[in-house]
Amino acid sequence: MKNILKSFALLIISQAILSCSNKNQKTMNEEKNELDQIFPKGEKGSGDTFTGNAYNVGLVDADHIYTTTVGNVYFEPGARSNWHRHPAGQILIITDGIGYHQIEGQPIEIIKKGSVIKCPPNVRHWHGASADVGLQQLYIVPNTEKGIANWDEAVTDEVYNQAK
Repeated sequence: MKNILKSFALLIISQAILSCSNKNQKTMNEEKNELDQIFPKGEKGSGDTFTGNAYNVGLVDADHIYTTTVGNVYFEPGARSNWHRHPAGQILIITDGIGYHQIEGQPIEIIKKGSVIKCPPNVRHWHGASADVGLQQLYIVPNTEKGIANWDEAVTDEVYNQAK
């Protein structure tokens, strides 16, 4: 009977320790607001196409067989793209963080890890991180023979802050 009670007590203590450990890990991740990077951070994006710190790395270059380009963009909190269009459209796959996406004339959408966004061909839109948490996304641009991106003006703070 004593062995059963000891085993039961050890089980309860072990579960309590694991529970505390999981809560502490969650708190640490929330406090850091750091993203789990899947790919290298890449090169800092130009101030002509981004507000804030955004980093791009190409993963798949288009060629004569695969006329598609794929890359990763890491947005620090508050960073965002300018308004832009893609002649053949774009697909975004959010791999970590929280951010925003807006098609011109429509409400701002909250996007997060697991979101998949289809940006229609030649439709003005922007995307980027939330004010407090960064965003990491894969971008897929098909049919690059039609062009990759046409960049417009920066998204104003007034527009960006409508998401808050």
